Amino acid sequence: MAAVTVVPRSVLGGPSQISPSGKIRLAGIGLGGQGTENMIALQKLPEVQVVAVCDVNREGGGYLSWYWTEGNERRVSGREPVRRMIDDLYAKEQRSGQYRGCKAYTDYRELLEKEDVDAVMIATPDHTHAVVTMAALKRGKHVYCEKPLTYSVYEARQVAEAARQTKVATQCGNQGQATEAARITCEIIADGAIGQVREVQVWSGPRFWSWPTWEGRPPDTPPVPDGLDWDLWLGPAPARPYHPAYHPWTWRNWLDFGTGLLGDLGLHKLSTVFKALNLDHPVTVEASANKLSTKTYPLGEIVRFEFPARGNLAPVTLTWYDGGLKPPRPPEFDDDDVLQDVIYIGEKGKLMGTG
Repeated sequence: MAAVTVVPRSVLGGPSQISPSGKIRLAGIGLGGQGTENMIALQKLPEVQVVAVCDVNREGGGYLSWYWTEGNERRVSGREPVRRMIDDLYAKEQRSGQYRGCKAYTDYRELLEKEDVDAVMIATPDHTHAVVTMAALKRGKHVYCEKPLTYSVYEARQVAEAARQTKVATQCGNQGQATEAARITCEIIADGAIGQVREVQVWSGPRFWSWPTWEGRPPDTPPVPDGLDWDLWLGPAPARPYHPAYHPWTWRNWLDFGTGLLGDLGLHKLSTVFKALNLDHPVTVEASANKLSTKTYPLGEIVRFEFPARGNLAPVTLTWYDGGLKPPRPPEFDDDDVLQDVIYIGEKGKLMGTG
């Protein structure tokens, strides 16, 4: 059972508020840059009571901050900063000004065993999304997991089946879908405003995380920072010594941990494309890339997906560019027009920048 099972009425602020028994008891697992952002938002919801947080790092700097004016890697995060944040918020809502009800864990398995939670927010690195999600599903917990939901297709199929069997609510975090522009794009294309779409070009700029200056794994083995459980961070990945090139957030470069730009920013942009055009599995995939390695993702790539006809919808060629590579500039553009990152090419016209 959880340490805190009932919230005092002083927290609720009046009879019109949600009762303690009606609140969703939530735990946050993975509290780096995105995980912290998620918890900042979730703790403010009146229907949610955050009762526990979990991260393999007690406290440390260098996490991604989405506030670009602060610099990309300026955030201090980990389980203790987020626990303090949660307690401080709830303390302000109580007349006593004190609250110590949010527990902090290093191991998500211990949290799931000890805490009576209804749902979990998961924002760990990509390679542990599936294992943490599966552990929560098997205990009947509702899951919000950051994209990509899994590291591999096999994991995705296993997670989907587990969600069907346990009949809990699941959601994959994808901010690219939480916009009015994404819904309007689908409506414009469904209305036939640009005619049948046979080609889509999607691109992303250079990586916004640092790139290794050496080939292969890091040549040195610095000590593990105090408060970081490196073995737990590795999880199902092959063992190796700690290095800051992996943690706290440059793991996206590495094949064993991340999914590259296509699996990161690509999911935001491509999700709308798939919905708008009712795409399923491609029949062929062709790729070219530079700076190939057996350890890291390419520095830049062009990937072409060919999709078959779907009912009365025409076949579609979808091309992804990243690492600074871009599609050809549409001839209709003026010289000072800014090339947006999604271009739908239809028989009657083009739709740009609404992915």
